[in-house]
Amino acid sequence: MNIVRTVRELRAAVAHARGEDKRIGFVPTMGNLHEGHAALVEKASQRVDFVVASIFVNPLQFGPKEDLASYPRTLEADKERLLQAGCNLLFAPTVEEMYPHGMGGQTRVSVPGLSDGLCGASRPGHFEGVATVVCKLFNMVQPDLAVFGQKDFQQLAVIRSLVSDLNMPIQIIGEPTVRAADGLALSSRNGYLDVQQRSVAPAIYRTLSELAAAIQAGNNDFQALLTQGLATLQKAGFRPDYLEIREANSLKPASPTDQHLVILAAAFIGTTRLIDNLAFERQPTA
Repeated sequence: MNIVRTVRELRAAVAHARGEDKRIGFVPTMGNLHEGHAALVEKASQRVDFVVASIFVNPLQFGPKEDLASYPRTLEADKERLLQAGCNLLFAPTVEEMYPHGMGGQTRVSVPGLSDGLCGASRPGHFEGVATVVCKLFNMVQPDLAVFGQKDFQQLAVIRSLVSDLNMPIQIIGEPTVRAADGLALSSRNGYLDVQQRSVAPAIYRTLSELAAAIQAGNNDFQALLTQGLATLQKAGFRPDYLEIREANSLKPASPTDQHLVILAAAFIGTTRLIDNLAFERQPTA
């Protein structure tokens, strides 16, 4: 696996692969990689001939009180995990390489509608930072396809919309969330949890599963279900940020006639904010 740190080196390596008639896959990450990230790289390697991954902790998507400075950087371990997963090229730029003129005057990309509410409401400017860096990376790599995890459900929706609206010839693949044996979605932020918090954390997914089962059984009183779910999370020791039932494609509040649903949650345990979701289909009611 080759490692490059400049856009010039990245483009030269990708151009060489293109010259060998290889299809290019891309997996952008912020590092501190786990099995979920490896699954994204493995999925890409099944679909293309040459896989590019990036590791860049993007300051543009962090708020002033968020964990940018303390976000774990584990480049050496990440390199080995990427190599084992089938990555061909790692792009690990500096902030100066990504934003050579600083971030204050950086052109921004925003995706209205899908970026609003949920994590967009809790983290103002977050999805503008995500959309901007992803757009820059897509232009640098120019992949045939890119793979993202479904754990960040709203982010995936934002990126799909960005690619469609800006006519980018990139196939976006959503890879199912990888979970620990007790159901907790794998996340780099799980490393912030102490032993007691880690034992409590799977309650998020259990709560989502209970709500989904109730809806599948015919319960259409979404507000009552959400009230019940919030109480369950609070009793378990969480400080809920949000718990919502949405139509899975538009992310608009769900109605009893919607068939494609997703339940999304964000909650703090201690100072750590965890997110999760559960998407499912059901037969619409008359």
